Amino acid sequence: MLAERFLRYNPLRNCSRTVRTTILGKENQFMPRRAISAAALFLWLVGSLPCLRAQIAPTKPNPLIPGQAQGKVGCSTADVSSCAEVTAKLLPIVMGPSPMEENLRRLTDEIGGRVTGSPEMAKAVEWGVAAFRAAGVDVHTEKYMLPVSWSEGDTRLELLAPAKFPVRLKATGWSPATSAGGIEASVVDVGYGSEDDFAKAGASVKGAILLVHSHIGSTWDDLFNEYLKPPLIIGHAVKEGAKTILWMGARERLLLYRHTNSLNGEIDGIPQAIVAREDAMRLARTIAAYPGKVRVRFNMPNKIGGPLEQQNVVGEIRGYEKPDEIVILGAHLDSWELGTGALDNGCNAALIIEAARAIKATGLLPRRTIRFVLLSGEEQGTVGSFEYVKAHRAELDKIRAMVTFDAGIGRVTGYSLGGRRDIEAGVREILKPLESWGVNNHTYDASFGTDNFDFLLEGVPTLVANQEEANYLPNYHAASDTLDKVDMRELKLHTVIAALTAWGIADRAEPLGKRLSRAELDVLVKETGLDQQLKLLGYWDAWQSGARGRKL
Repeated sequence: MLAERFLRYNPLRNCSRTVRTTILGKENQFMPRRAISAAALFLWLVGSLPCLRAQIAPTKPNPLIPGQAQGKVGCSTADVSSCAEVTAKLLPIVMGPSPMEENLRRLTDEIGGRVTGSPEMAKAVEWGVAAFRAAGVDVHTEKYMLPVSWSEGDTRLELLAPAKFPVRLKATGWSPATSAGGIEASVVDVGYGSEDDFAKAGASVKGAILLVHSHIGSTWDDLFNEYLKPPLIIGHAVKEGAKTILWMGARERLLLYRHTNSLNGEIDGIPQAIVAREDAMRLARTIAAYPGKVRVRFNMPNKIGGPLEQQNVVGEIRGYEKPDEIVILGAHLDSWELGTGALDNGCNAALIIEAARAIKATGLLPRRTIRFVLLSGEEQGTVGSFEYVKAHRAELDKIRAMVTFDAGIGRVTGYSLGGRRDIEAGVREILKPLESWGVNNHTYDASFGTDNFDFLLEGVPTLVANQEEANYLPNYHAASDTLDKVDMRELKLHTVIAALTAWGIADRAEPLGKRLSRAELDVLVKETGLDQQLKLLGYWDAWQSGARGRKL
């Protein structure tokens, strides 16, 4: 099975049977097809290169840049050999021995969880700067102000009557603290927090602690709903005088994780916590057995500080022909801290650095500049990328694309193109050398969720890697999000995809797509349903006023 996957991922699956047989051997002869060795992988990579190189002319030095080379032609509909050439060079660099695994180990095992505003986040910035420098890539940091800093205190929930049992829980990120000494109140079960559920609860909501149910998160839609549904529930709770909200965890086996319902970097409007799923279900059964009689003492002394200076890390490989035109390849460097932020999003932070290293190591230069950006503040509502966009508004007309990876190590199937059907043909041409990997299955959705968001609202073409769920959702923001969950081979494959995508957009003879006007964006926002998301998540007024997104 593993051998078959290598063939499926091989960008030159159409090479001759002789080449494939030489690399992988006949079935059950060279080795069992389900057990390919590192040596076989090496042979596969080396064997692939002649098939690629036979189709391209050798590179020639760029006379404008001593010691550097450029692709012969760009990655466009008419000319695709630059992408084939860079693919041939990237494969052995990325798939062979590299510093990526050790970089990721340092970030996760040694630095650990990296909440924006924490000392660990500062160490992660230093890590990113050092890793780019070790890769030979120019790097700098860019500062911005985080509205507030936040960390959790000793969160506790004690059942007072009529039954007592331990309840495990964690504060939601950027939740306000409870008052000194905590809250003593009745717990009211409001089901899934629908209009009908609140109507049934009636006046009992006032002054109570609310328990809200959840489904087990197993799909991307489930995860998306974890963000879309709470704003209305929180609005009801605040309006009707509830004291706090306890959210039933969406992960099984008592797994605790950090979620946030504040998506603008500001402290939320009501104290909230996530209760381990099995404990929350036990609490719900107790409430059902003793209606109106379950009382608890809830204490959540979160620590909240004032505005704090933070940084994004920016590496750069300048283009030889149009250095003022820019392609951004980015991922967020911050994480929640219950685990060590390996899947979300340490693996992709390491990918960005490795992509920069690999492109640098090819000796080729693209026409346009490629920026490799490690963003902070993503978990607080894409604060770092919003601040980056604001700081770079003067050059947005020349940012040709923003490419983002933010979904762990599940197999990449293509990109979400942010409603931009006009850029699909160009993306397909760029990824043509990797066609057999199945990476050209693109979607046109536009949504909030990661650091492409404000670039999209500014009309810049954005590409977000679409990935299979793999082990991402069970470990999302959880104590279990640790380095052992990362499949390094998949991560290396993703690095090749990311590097080729950035290179291809940067080296095209023509831009991938134009920057959309405000009028065009108004149409896109409506056609994709992004307008409904903006309303649910509280961004609509900012979009309408021009405080967020393109004004003209």
